[in-house]
Amino acid sequence: MKISSALLAVCSLLILEPVAAAEDYTATVQKVATARVSNAAIPGLVVVTVNGQEQKIQGFGLVTNGAGGTSGKAQPHLPDASTVFEIGSVSKTFTALLLADMQMRGELKLDDAVASLLPAYSIPHYQGRAITLLDLATQTSALPRLPANLMPKRPDNPYADYTESNLRDFLHRYQLTRTPGAKYEYSNLGFGLLSQALSARAGKSYAELVQERIAKPLGMADTGIALTASMQANLATGHDAQGKTVANWDMPTLAGAGALRSSAQDMLRYLQAHMHSANVKVPAGLQLVQQAQRPTGTPGLQIGLAWHVQSVRGQTVVLHNGMTGGYASFIGFTADGQRGVVVLANAAVNVDDIGMAALLPAMPAADTSNVNEKKLSAQQLQEYTGRYQLAPGAILSISAGPDGLLAQLSGQERAAIFPRKKDEFFYKIVEASLQFERDASGKIQSLTLHQNGHASPAHRIGELATEAAKRAEITLPAEQLKQYVGSYTLAPGFKLIISEQSGQLYAQATGQGSNPIYAEAADKFFLKDVDAQLSFQRQANGKISGLVLHQSGRNMPGPRDGD
Repeated sequence: MKISSALLAVCSLLILEPVAAAEDYTATVQKVATARVSNAAIPGLVVVTVNGQEQKIQGFGLVTNGAGGTSGKAQPHLPDASTVFEIGSVSKTFTALLLADMQMRGELKLDDAVASLLPAYSIPHYQGRAITLLDLATQTSALPRLPANLMPKRPDNPYADYTESNLRDFLHRYQLTRTPGAKYEYSNLGFGLLSQALSARAGKSYAELVQERIAKPLGMADTGIALTASMQANLATGHDAQGKTVANWDMPTLAGAGALRSSAQDMLRYLQAHMHSANVKVPAGLQLVQQAQRPTGTPGLQIGLAWHVQSVRGQTVVLHNGMTGGYASFIGFTADGQRGVVVLANAAVNVDDIGMAALLPAMPAADTSNVNEKKLSAQQLQEYTGRYQLAPGAILSISAGPDGLLAQLSGQERAAIFPRKKDEFFYKIVEASLQFERDASGKIQSLTLHQNGHASPAHRIGELATEAAKRAEITLPAEQLKQYVGSYTLAPGFKLIISEQSGQLYAQATGQGSNPIYAEAADKFFLKDVDAQLSFQRQANGKISGLVLHQSGRNMPGPRDGD
């Protein structure tokens, strides 16, 4: 399932894929997918596209790269329509559909208290306000992302030994800190609890409900939790962000949050049902899950039942993504039912860019030939540098590069911005601009991002890398730097990959880009663009055994994988 990281959190406010000349959008998707496989970021993936009446399923790369051995599983070949992948948090949309189906059948109501369906549980409440099924389905339950007593014996299969008894014990002890329904906060725990509630009401397991009400009616023979013989034979091998083969995930208690596996041919049927294709049976409640229910706190982004509803480039798109330890997924469609996409990959590497390339209409390249770029001095450019907060966890950092200003949104690559006139800058790689605002004294105090018809204000929250400026960078021998290279697990499904290139160390969080880290002492490193530090830990024999991420007042330990 998708685990958003504590380091460099990803935000979808700024779409930074390059705009292209108008062309057949399937060719654009093929180009992006081919690039992801060609640069070895992902061993293999399958892309399903629907454009009106046209449907395509395209495979790229291999079902395994063989790194670390395949243990008799899949042998290298092109993934295809029948190749099976873990779909992670896309499973949440199945859970939401079960909820909507049961609502339509009169078996429950969205505003039913969860406690009424699970009398054996002690469900927390806040000042008399109970958690409802709608709260769980819209990620507004006030429950945390994960239960604090999730302490896996096997980090490579983190949910396998988490029991229903563990879940009951956590809920019995947990105290809510705010009113349910008041704030969006992604919660795998919440969706796991929702699947338990639905199962209890139906008197059947979650796996049985998925088969009975979704998979069989839609003809999805290769979709489920337990692997059938056919699914096992067609299962793609999972890989981590470094390309190493990893174990599959099992989620017996929190199944509704991310336990399902499926194939492209099955997910095409699922996608068509949501797009209301004439030749596909539409289960009860499909229209309900797509309806925006509550805000998320991010401009232009709302949530329905599991599905996120986003306004991008004048289009309303409905989407969800997912990630497990060895797989990534994306599903989305335009609200008008004209375009749809499914991306299934056999690596824990974000594939949202491929999905969005299929959903968004092709745009003409930004015409900058007649733009009169205003020349500003280095001193003038320095006025704009700083950190600007677009949304919780979304910081736009403006820094001075060798040829002008660079803008970087949390979790994305840097992009050059160019002055059009005083206090106004534009991007050349996307249709977006930044308007800076000054206070009465003339000092820059905020900016507004203009993109896709939206104006997103961002208050200046400080100078760029204030803490980093206080730290003195030192040079460590290349051989010493190589000691830190490896994978470190900070949370289930969230790793920090440390790599070395030409004497420079880089840190890459799951599903995100890499960022340089700088030594300030032996075993101590810092980031310059984000207020975060890393401390590496050693065993008695001197071998690196783990690290601690220091950020936002938190210390997150992560053991080194394989140790």
